[in-house]
Amino acid sequence: MRLFWLFLIVPIIEIALFIQVGGLIGLWPTLAIVVLTAIVGTALMRSQGAHAWNEIQRSFGEMRDPTRPLAHGVMILMAGMLLLTPGFFTDAVGLLLLVPGVRDAVMRQIGKRVKVTRFGMGAATMRRDPHRAPYGDGVIDGDFIVAENEDTGRAPVDLPPELDEPDASRPGRGSGWTRH
Repeated sequence: MRLFWLFLIVPIIEIALFIQVGGLIGLWPTLAIVVLTAIVGTALMRSQGAHAWNEIQRSFGEMRDPTRPLAHGVMILMAGMLLLTPGFFTDAVGLLLLVPGVRDAVMRQIGKRVKVTRFGMGAATMRRDPHRAPYGDGVIDGDFIVAENEDTGRAPVDLPPELDEPDASRPGRGSGWTRH
């Protein structure tokens, strides 16, 4: 229901502001201001967006919580959409969202209403089972290929016999890469 009121009230505010500003300074200066704020706002959004992207990459590289830079990136994107939308009210809100202090205040207000129940990183959320190792059962499954030397047709390193040729007579022996 709030979204309905937002979509109803924002255009009414924009129309009222266009009428008021257009009546004070005229049609062409009003349109010039709208176009100018879109151009300036887009340039500001690009520079701040690049800064936010660098901060996101740095937080991942340093294994820090990326919540703050991601939220700033989303708000910068929203600011850009608002600045490209014709109107004085949306331009004012978009320009405000480009101010880092305002974004922090918005994050704090939203943070008061959000409750995080689970957090995970990676392609899938990893759940810790207290009865198992922290990241699964400790087994890493993988495939490998032994590259052969073109001159000799053998592996480039002399491998021990148990690794060079598979021996089916010794089941459970392991791969040779581990010691029991």
